[in-house]
Formats: sequence, C-alpha cells, structure tokens
Amino acid sequence: MSKDKAPRRVADNEALSVGTQIRGSAQKLNLVAGLIRGKRAGDALNILTFSKKAMAEDARKVLASAIANAENNHNLDVDALVVAEASVGKSITMKRFHTRGRGKSTRILKPFSRLRIVVREVQEEA
Repeated sequence: MSKDKAPRRVADNEALSVGTQIRGSAQKLNLVAGLIRGKRAGDALNILTFSKKAMAEDARKVLASAIANAENNHNLDVDALVVAEASVGKSITMKRFHTRGRGKSTRILKPFSRLRIVVREVQEEA
C-alpha cells in the first residue's frame, strides 16, 4: 500500500551530487565548472584544490560528495570515474539595502547558485 520507489535520475553507472546554495553568481561558478567538465575525477579534484578562484572550494566539496556517493551508495570504482556533467543554475537572491547620501538607499543583490555534478564510471579499453 506504499508508494513505489522513486526512479533514479541518473544511469546505473553514474552518481550525482547537488550543491543547492552556493554563495556567488552562477556566471562565476560556471567558469569553475568548465575547468572540470570531462576530466577524470582525481584530476578534477586536484584542479579545484589548487585553483585560485574562490568558487573552486565549494565546487570541490560537491565533487568530493559525488565521488563518495559513487563509492558508498552505488559501488562504483573510484579510479574509473569521469566528470560526465557539471551544470550550473541560479538559486535564490538575497536582497539587502545600502544607505546612500541625502536619505536615499540602494538595493544590493547577493546571488546564490546551484551546482549539479554527475560522475560516470568508464570502462578501461584494452
């Protein structure tokens, strides 16, 4: 009498991780995500660890979560993982006000972003 189990959103040889509220604009996060698309998971972790961009720290955490999900939840081989997808989207925007001269105020927008990383296990070709 219970509901059916929800179907997987990714294939059987893939694992997914989503960072829902990453502080910063989607445009800046997409530059960091472009660095790791299509790379091997270990290489992508190194790239994000030593990147000078501030958004790389949050992207590294999401990638590490995707790798952990692949290993622990889906029994995939960590050494054969490739970043199949790294997509970025807008999330909420906090609105703040800054007081200005002559009794005026200005709106300040503080955007948040979403990062969705899918890692895929690839078979070694002999």
